[in-house]
Amino acid sequence: MPSSVLFTVASLIWGSTFFAITLQLGEAPPAVSVAYRFFLAAATLFIICIVRRDRLALPLRTHGWIALQGVLTFCISYLCTYESEQYVVSGLVAVMFALMVFWTPLLSRLFFGTGISTRTIACGVVAIAGVVLLFSHSLTTAWNDYQAGGSAKFIAGVILALVATIASSAGSIVVSKVQQECSNLPLTMAWSMLWGASLVTVWSLLHGDSFVLPSSATYWGGLVYLSIFGSVIAFFAYFTLINRIGAQKTVYIGVVTPVLSVLLSIQLEGYRPGPVEFAGMILCLASVAWALRAPAAKPVQSANLNNAIETP
Repeated sequence: MPSSVLFTVASLIWGSTFFAITLQLGEAPPAVSVAYRFFLAAATLFIICIVRRDRLALPLRTHGWIALQGVLTFCISYLCTYESEQYVVSGLVAVMFALMVFWTPLLSRLFFGTGISTRTIACGVVAIAGVVLLFSHSLTTAWNDYQAGGSAKFIAGVILALVATIASSAGSIVVSKVQQECSNLPLTMAWSMLWGASLVTVWSLLHGDSFVLPSSATYWGGLVYLSIFGSVIAFFAYFTLINRIGAQKTVYIGVVTPVLSVLLSIQLEGYRPGPVEFAGMILCLASVAWALRAPAAKPVQSANLNNAIETP
């Protein structure tokens, strides 16, 4: 499947998951819903592997990297995100997640020595500016509320969102190490989500959450969508893209996602963005197009034509 299709699929799905999450609010503790989501997603992936007759057991060393990916991507990131949105508006969380365009190359440089180009920095700046404009109204309201009340919960929410974005970025660069250990993506995803869901369950029990089984059909409909589409399909596309084009480009899905969320809000909730918000959308999409556009190939000197290697 072409990379452009994978990018579009992941963006469209994650841009719509905000609505599915609203179907679960109040039915069960947030962390419990996260655990249900990834247990169901892991079970689905294990069934796929069994049908394909894959060997499910993996070496201990491989499980080490998979567990790390699960802790970062499916445990810390989601727990911090759900908790942060109890204290700050979702627009601020979206801005924080757009910071992944900076955290990912920085962490990749720190742990793997990957270079950071001027283009990467410039694209990141444009992306952040676009997301800030997109949520300018909600951000202004949140800041005014904070100044009026001075609640420490606002700061706590910002810190939690920041931790979530760093964990997600770290998880993105661990994907390449996991794939070096095992190239069976559905299998590594299944184990990673199982690790993440298990750790979320432990945290929930320590936190005193009750593992209730909601009776609402809308809750279970949202859960199925989040598990199958938002987790299995979207993360498969996301991880595949990381292996193809690298984490530094793939994380720009996080810039497209809030744009799509706002567009869906226009259709489903009657939201009417103004000129500033539309300018933010344009900047977001422009940054993605700029980041994903392959640099022009440098001309090869005639004396070196025989030794030139064509780069795909």
